[in-house]
Amino acid sequence: MGSYKTLKEEAWEANLEIPRRNLAIYTWGNVSALDRQKGVFAIKPSGVAYTALTPESMVVVDMEGTVVDGSLRPSSDMETHRILYRDFSSACGITHTHSAYAVAWAQARRAVPVFGTTHADHGAERIPCTAVMDEAAVRNNYERETGNLIVQTFRDQKKDSALMPMVLVAGHGPFTWGETASQSVYHAAALEEICKMALLTLQVNPHAEPLPEHLIIKHWERKHGINAYYGQKKNES
Repeated sequence: MGSYKTLKEEAWEANLEIPRRNLAIYTWGNVSALDRQKGVFAIKPSGVAYTALTPESMVVVDMEGTVVDGSLRPSSDMETHRILYRDFSSACGITHTHSAYAVAWAQARRAVPVFGTTHADHGAERIPCTAVMDEAAVRNNYERETGNLIVQTFRDQKKDSALMPMVLVAGHGPFTWGETASQSVYHAAALEEICKMALLTLQVNPHAEPLPEHLIIKHWERKHGINAYYGQKKNES
């Protein structure tokens, strides 16, 4: 694996979290890990079962989409990952799955409202859903245009990708990202639970209202604000 050993191991370990967290069956998902200093990312090989993955099987790609290490073809979603890394500067890990509840919201073409504090802990605003990709974009380069569609959605909605690390692609499914590959999988698992809770909320009360803004802000800031107090300080055991 040469100089990419650590990066490949990071991507491999993160990909194994997808089946562990029940975020995809068979080969329905992928994770990548980016080394911004080297300008390369390691990603799951296309169509390979999670049980067959090894660190050596991860494929390393540069920021132009050229394979620089690995004998297998990279994930078919590689171009989407590349575009997101290009435009979302805080992201060093990306996860894509077809987890059922997140896909349900994506297929319904609905953003996910902040119904409760679980959602607010992970994002102080509704989770965006893109528009449906038009025919011309699909013909051009489907995976690349998926990335462009996500980026344009964040621009149009004036969202900060560092504060909202997840999105639903209409008719397709979720993409999440984070400062590491592992964190991007965590966000994928959180998104799936949030989507499940939101669906159940609407089943209990189809007219449910979003959480009041003061509660949303409180829960976001106690974990992520300047004076956050959730968890332990680094110098505390």
